[in-house]
Amino acid sequence: MQPFMQRNDIFGGLRDGIPIALGYFAVAFSLGIIAKGAGLTAAVGFVSSFFTRASAGEYGVYTLMAASAPYTEIVVMCLVTNLRYMLMGAALSQKIAPGTSRLHRLLMACCITDEIFGISIAHRGYAPPAYTYSAALISTLFWASGCAAGIVAGGMLPASVVSALSVALYGMFLAIVMPPSRRDGNVLLAVTASFLTSGLCAVAPLVREWSAGTRTIVLTIVLSTLAAWLRPIDVDADGDA
Repeated sequence: MQPFMQRNDIFGGLRDGIPIALGYFAVAFSLGIIAKGAGLTAAVGFVSSFFTRASAGEYGVYTLMAASAPYTEIVVMCLVTNLRYMLMGAALSQKIAPGTSRLHRLLMACCITDEIFGISIAHRGYAPPAYTYSAALISTLFWASGCAAGIVAGGMLPASVVSALSVALYGMFLAIVMPPSRRDGNVLLAVTASFLTSGLCAVAPLVREWSAGTRTIVLTIVLSTLAAWLRPIDVDADGDA
């Protein structure tokens, strides 16, 4: 059995996590401005973002806090918004090497964000725990620091600049999914289908009334099930496709 904390895996996670961390800082900075309006201090914002690491979830929480919403409403909203991470955790479990301890599995699940999940799934072979930990650590520190910096900056920046900073996360996510899409036609087909169906569901009657998080969860289940059924991937003993 190979050790779980190899130096190459740690450096590889840090290398792939730095671009994510830079994008996180920019997006979290805009969230920090919203958190400032909800009355959070920089220290509280740092801790909140460090343990949450979810842009949609934090945006909803800070918005509800600013509106003096009850705690139960805040908790339920955050759970529903972040429910997709349960699906990502189930998918990531298939990329973890047999023999990995339950503790490592739980810790890797706690590291999941959209982008950390993306690079862990895209990792050739099984995803080493050290790789996921390192990428999650550097990106989380930048995410929490960005939120704290946004709180300190407050409303000093114009709205146009804050809006422009938020676009960085979408470009970063495209940078994660495009390389495997170019290498594998099945991945390209799945990505294309996800873009098309997501756009259609955003304007389709009835479905458009669902929250964005609910649509994402339903589409993830449906599309991933169809992809696994129609285009199954053979994996060898080392986790390579």
